[in-house]
Amino acid sequence: MTPASNPAPGGSLPMAPELANTARDFRLRMTVIDRETETALDMTRDRYGRTVHPSAAAAARAHRDKAAVEAYTTHLAPHADALLDVARRVLDELPPARHLAGWRSVLDGLAASAIEIRRALDRPAAPGSPAERAQHSALWPYLTAWADHSCIASDLADQSHHHHKAPLAEEEQRMWTERAQAAQRRGELELTESWYAADGQPITLAHLVEGEDSTLVALRGDPGTPDWQVIGHFAHEYEAGKVLPVPVPPGVLRGDVSLYNRPAPVPERPLQELIRDVVEGQTAGDASEALLGAVQRGYDAGPMVRLQELMETSSQFASALETVQGHQVAARLSALGRQIEFLAREVEETAEDLGATVAVLPPHRTPVLSVRPRPAVDTTPPTPPPRASTPARHR
Repeated sequence: MTPASNPAPGGSLPMAPELANTARDFRLRMTVIDRETETALDMTRDRYGRTVHPSAAAAARAHRDKAAVEAYTTHLAPHADALLDVARRVLDELPPARHLAGWRSVLDGLAASAIEIRRALDRPAAPGSPAERAQHSALWPYLTAWADHSCIASDLADQSHHHHKAPLAEEEQRMWTERAQAAQRRGELELTESWYAADGQPITLAHLVEGEDSTLVALRGDPGTPDWQVIGHFAHEYEAGKVLPVPVPPGVLRGDVSLYNRPAPVPERPLQELIRDVVEGQTAGDASEALLGAVQRGYDAGPMVRLQELMETSSQFASALETVQGHQVAARLSALGRQIEFLAREVEETAEDLGATVAVLPPHRTPVLSVRPRPAVDTTPPTPPPRASTPARHR
């Protein structure tokens, strides 16, 4: 295997864009591996998400670990250190911004992961042996660190050959900002896309509508505050992309979340199954149990409790956007979460009251057979009634 610290034999060190592409190729391969593994693991679970074939699940993970090591060896092993060197050099040249310290920490973590991977690759275990499987399993967290976070290193390497130029002079910028702000007051500034530049400032594309005309403009700053500015106007998105600051990787809601290390799925009963339990039930207790299943709390929480969690988590996300409109939406989502919480408690009390009725469905609610008796083969069908004659119409 090629050591992670050395370039490929017989080849020169790739340029920064090519180094960035090596990390992208690795992330793409890891995405394919992850999806294939999830498909295999789904086959080892029952309908509630519980693992019922542990040996098959272990085999799927072992195959995943080996494939990930091979992907790193193919795409990143020769160039990981060079990519990090370029990324650090570009990072040192960026203007001060809140996210730079976090990015530097990510690069340090990637470097530490590359060292651990290189140590294992330099001392490979016997192919197919339990020791090799254990080695690959131990490398999985370091490989997923690169799969989750190397986009920051790739982006920094890309920044090395992107040079933003301000497309508007000061007077022209002031005029376009006034026009855009007037359109916003009329409700005719249609926001279409947003990203962050390397200096930490948000950039937003919008269509400025004036009568029958529409112009694509770029805004710097939060469109919900009064101090944003227009920094360019363009014929189309492609022209804008050539001169505007390039997007940097967006942030995450929670720093410890990994796309490739998700927690095991929690067993849960789908809402449609609870509805079916009520339809198929015959006692008040059957319906009561289904309702209580919807509001059950704890490890295997019911759908209403999960919905309340979704509202609260989405509220946190909207607030983390750190925009005026985001904070407004966060407040609405939080209020919805409280309403669902109140409704869940009402459902719980009502379900308990239903169960306390100690009643069953009356016998006159008889089932209807879906299969009806068929006529005998030699039975002649009844003669249809004669059709009334219709007088002919003459034109």
